[in-house]
Amino acid sequence: MSIVFLILSILSFGSAIAIKVLFVPASEGIDITGAHIFFTVKMPVQDLPITEAQVNSWCVMLGILFLCLFLTTGMKTRNISVRQMVAEWIVEKATNLVKGNMGEYFVGFAPFIAAILGLSAFSSLSSLLGVFPPTSDINIIAGWAILVFILITYYKMKAGPWIYLKSFGQPVSFLAPLNIISEVATPISMAFRHYGNVLSGSIISVLVAVGLAGLSEKIFSFLPGALANFPYLRIGIPAILSVYFDLFSGCLQAFIFAMLTMLYVSGGFPAEEYAARKKKREQRAAAKAAMKKTKEAEA
Repeated sequence: MSIVFLILSILSFGSAIAIKVLFVPASEGIDITGAHIFFTVKMPVQDLPITEAQVNSWCVMLGILFLCLFLTTGMKTRNISVRQMVAEWIVEKATNLVKGNMGEYFVGFAPFIAAILGLSAFSSLSSLLGVFPPTSDINIIAGWAILVFILITYYKMKAGPWIYLKSFGQPVSFLAPLNIISEVATPISMAFRHYGNVLSGSIISVLVAVGLAGLSEKIFSFLPGALANFPYLRIGIPAILSVYFDLFSGCLQAFIFAMLTMLYVSGGFPAEEYAARKKKREQRAAAKAAMKKTKEAEA
């Protein structure tokens, strides 16, 4: 089964390449038009376009799913395989990352943070396969940011809605409008930071590659025949740039998005107020239990 899961993972990423080859029309020269729209689903309020970014995102998610199943199939307590060592290393690093940045209370966030890191990194690295990276679409990143914003708001309200509303008036009440704007700006800044860095890297790589081709043609125009049209300057230099824009920058943005998620969720959590509220609830529950026992004893 482990081999089957590995093949399915490879096929999931390969299907994104096949879909691009079969259904995305080839472009001539520099073409920066965003994700290709395959078809549109009619909806009551607004039509839903099914784009290349959405399809590739699902391919990446399926690829990660089968990769995780490949790593965790046939786990043992003795004589563990290399696959199990990799799986345990990922779990250990994700757990330590969450503990170090969020505390013991949020240790259950480790799978979520690992999922964000994996999905973001693999989505950005999919550009190395020649497909449209989902992280270059603001709609994909905005969906992640909205989900994180819901989590941030949920944990901010853990101590009660009144404590959450009071936080907008801190440190002084007249700053409430600015605090509200800052609250709304959180998912917007997270989305545009990730999207802008990944998209700009893709655009710069394309522009540099095309520019080097033109420069190579000018410099070596004195050569005879086909030798004059060969893009000599495009050998090696775009690959070096790809190491930064595709590999380093893509993984860095995934790490930044995960770090911001952890810091915003744990930073907005009112730990002292939540502990006090929890203690009051326990005292009330204990008092009710004591009263119930007293009544039963009297009866």
